[in-house]
Amino acid sequence: MNKQEEQLNALNDIRNIMDRSSRFISLSGLSGVFAGFTALLGAYLAHIEIADYVNGKYTYGQSDLNLEFSLIKIGLAVLIVALVGGLLLTLRQTKKKNLPFWDRTTKNLLINLAIPLISGGLFIIALLLVHPRSYGLIAPSCLVFYGLALINASKYTYSDIRFLGFCEVVLGLIAMFNIGYGLYFWATGFGFLHIFYGTIMYFKYERAK
Repeated sequence: MNKQEEQLNALNDIRNIMDRSSRFISLSGLSGVFAGFTALLGAYLAHIEIADYVNGKYTYGQSDLNLEFSLIKIGLAVLIVALVGGLLLTLRQTKKKNLPFWDRTTKNLLINLAIPLISGGLFIIALLLVHPRSYGLIAPSCLVFYGLALINASKYTYSDIRFLGFCEVVLGLIAMFNIGYGLYFWATGFGFLHIFYGTIMYFKYERAK
């Protein structure tokens, strides 16, 4: 190894140390893939519920509120399963890289992710409670606020996540002009885009190592 190669290796080591101190680099690509498949399963179950409602299979006395309650239950189940799976896969990645899971960088990442997500959650709750006829805006709103959350948090993890955020925002804005197809946009944004993004992340940062 000549002197120039040694200097390049030293620079790479310094850059890696700086990245580890300022960015959360244990984010697992497989967690994105897992979240994507979970979202697709949730979208399928929601599609069945909506089809039953449209076909009049809900029993007498059941109303729009029952359908909304069923969809909320599916949404919460998808969120919990995706979060638990993502957490376990990221913990596995953290151990593999011998890095701390909870530190100042992780805290900054979660805070910047949570601000747009909580804002979006409150916005959607207001739509449900105060503007019940606006339920067609729920899926587009989910995509837009989630995309903004990813963009806001991207400075504390891999920069690739910013592009996923832009895609989610654009998809959500397109869905705003196509009310009635929200479930398909939701499945595309939270399902297929996550699987695509997670696969790229896995081969770029995990498989290559």
